[in-house]
This record gives sequence, C-alpha cells and structure tokens, in this order.
Amino acid sequence: MISALQADAFVEPPGTDLSFHVRKAVMRDIPPILDLINGYAAKGLMLPRTEFELSEAIRDFAVVERGGTLLGCGALHFYSPTLGEIRSLAVNEGAKTHGVGRRLVEALVEEAETNELDAVFAFTYVVEFFNKVGFHELERGFLPLKAWKDCVRCPKFQACDEIAVIRNLRAGNSLAELGLWTRIPPVPDESLIQIPLPKSPTSSVVAIPPK
Repeated sequence: MISALQADAFVEPPGTDLSFHVRKAVMRDIPPILDLINGYAAKGLMLPRTEFELSEAIRDFAVVERGGTLLGCGALHFYSPTLGEIRSLAVNEGAKTHGVGRRLVEALVEEAETNELDAVFAFTYVVEFFNKVGFHELERGFLPLKAWKDCVRCPKFQACDEIAVIRNLRAGNSLAELGLWTRIPPVPDESLIQIPLPKSPTSSVVAIPPK
C-alpha cells in the first residue's frame, strides 16, 4: 500500500487549470503531507507515517501546490545507483480529476532521469495510467527484496493486490542489467517473517521495452 492514487487522480479534462506548481518538498510541508498521507492511512489505503519518518525522507518528496495550498505529494526513493521507486503518491480529495497525479509522476520521473537512474518502479492499482506514461507491468518477484521492506507493516501483507510497474529510462536494458532479481528460499524458515512472493518467472532475463 505504497500509494493511495486511484484513476480519478490522473484525469485531466479539457480546460484544466494549469496554475499548479510542482516543486521539491521542504520542512514546512511536513504537516500537510502527514495530514494527507495519514488521512488515507486511516481509510486503509496507505501506510501511516510519523513526523520523524517524514523528516528523514523529506528530500525524497515532491509536492503540487496552488495558491499556497498543498494538493498532492509523491516521493522518489533510491534503492541502488540504478533503481528508484515512485511511492507515497497521494492527492487531496478536492483536487482529483485535475491531473495532479500525472504531474507528480512526471516530475518524479524527470528527477530520476536527472539523477541518471536506469529505471523507476511503482506499486499501483491504476496500471492503465502508468502504461500511458511509459511504465510496463512487472512480476513483483523481479524486484529486490529490500523494496518490500514496508510490506510487513501493511494490513494487506498476506494478500497484496497492488501491481508492480517499471519504466526503463535507458533503451536496451534488461532486468539483469538493471540488477533486478528474484530469490525464493528453498526451505521456509518459520522463525523468520515470510514475504509472500509471486511464482518464479520462467525466464531469468526479461527485456524491458525501451524508453
């Protein structure tokens, strides 16, 4: 439950107000970001965050605002020198159907390109939107296990219904070249928390469509 975005957060009808401002988050944004994320967390749509956690991660975040009011937030979290995750996407209820979600994702992808990442991934319920902005569906088992570090806190831990998507930022890369892999322990250790993984893919290397 990395993101609360649904399809209406990406709708941008004709005549949409283009006066939104997208920028990197700063410390004064922590209270409204917490209100936004924890409001969705109370509905079971996102993981709750604390002021301490957000203070540590504030440099990951971008926000959309208009007239000084924060309308949405999202974060780009780095997992390796080549791979990042777009996460913590949330849009104010009153700002949906104005394309705020699209602007957040586009800004975070641009940041990933600026930092010379090879690819970015996300977990989502709205695969169709991510397809339109260059992402492709991916078996979750290809992602590094550390990308699942928040799963144990999620109420859907044993029955995750989010879909993994990835966008290749460098033409010609394969999953192996991006450093993606899957590993399923041969014998489960009951003393450890078991991360639910999908079935092992039939091929160890899958080409990602070029940018």
